Amino acid sequence: MLQLPHLALALLVNSQLHPARVAEHPARRAPSAPQMAASFVPGETCTGEKVVVVGSTGYIGKAVVREAVRRGYPTVAITRSKARAAAEKKFEGATIVEADVCDPSSLAAVFEKGSVDVVVSCLASRSGSKKDSYAIDYQATLNCLEAARAAGARHFVLLSAFCVKSAERQDSYALQFQYAKKAMEEKLREQEDMTYTIVRPTAFFKSVSGQLEVVDGGAPFVYFDLGNGKSATCNPISEPDLAAALIDTIADESRRNAVWNLGGPDDGLSMQQQGDLVAEVLGKPPKTLGVPVVIFDVIVNFLQGAADLFKSEKLEEAAEFARIGRYYAIEDMLTTDPSERYGKTTLREHYERIAVEGQEYDPYTSVFGSKEAVESFKK
Repeated sequence: MLQLPHLALALLVNSQLHPARVAEHPARRAPSAPQMAASFVPGETCTGEKVVVVGSTGYIGKAVVREAVRRGYPTVAITRSKARAAAEKKFEGATIVEADVCDPSSLAAVFEKGSVDVVVSCLASRSGSKKDSYAIDYQATLNCLEAARAAGARHFVLLSAFCVKSAERQDSYALQFQYAKKAMEEKLREQEDMTYTIVRPTAFFKSVSGQLEVVDGGAPFVYFDLGNGKSATCNPISEPDLAAALIDTIADESRRNAVWNLGGPDDGLSMQQQGDLVAEVLGKPPKTLGVPVVIFDVIVNFLQGAADLFKSEKLEEAAEFARIGRYYAIEDMLTTDPSERYGKTTLREHYERIAVEGQEYDPYTSVFGSKEAVESFKK
């Protein structure tokens, strides 16, 4: 994973990165699912088919493996390190197989003919740089799609992103990882060997939890001010709820060959409201600090200018990372259609839980904190 300058990293406050409904493919015929349940029940139905999860060691991937096993699916988790994955409790009940998603020959050895019915891809680049995005969000995922087709799988579930809509609209501020995900979605729609579901979540709970420890320490909750007291709004979804939704698409025929924009059950919370909620849960007086969003323009222009001047790939990546921060500072990640809301866990309930149990440190979401602060908070 590429290490980016901390300056650009710190811009991703409450990053919801880590995406318009698309018409169903009219010509594609769905392969039969011999054990398809007669009556679909969200969060419960299991067809009994063989499921393979790629990107299984990631944040959402682990939750998907756990949910698939809980439902009763024979589940295979693809990982780069079998030894490390074996120590992961969320993999209990799953078969762990080692393979490199960037190497088609490695995947071919795993995806034997008839060995898989459904593939769930949770692959995602960590940095969001152009190089990483096209290597993972596009090429590695495409490798898995081709391996699934060769193995005779009937359905492919792709975890994408709500913000891919910006690449579809060709917004001037659309990001490289959005274009990479869009390109992969197009490849999935083009093939006719399998049915598919593309799930585009708004944001993960983890990505709006990065300031809890610093607020607990007395610091203000930082948000980006769009002017007139406005800030970006989102309705994030919990990881277990998102995992359940992804597994639902295996049996839910209404999601066949379709894009599903997906948020959690909340109506939507602005960044200021998130800050007030964190303070309330922690029993602290509300304290927020608004930072003018124009600061991103200054930083992006500086980093891009330096990248062009010095022909620096790292500075180019830093500039893109700053663009990512700006994007999530100005764009709402919000679903309003009831069919695009899923789950029962609210953001308040999530904050209440991690206020007691603590949370895993991640430098990409805990940008104003540190690993030491997180560990100290857990005590």
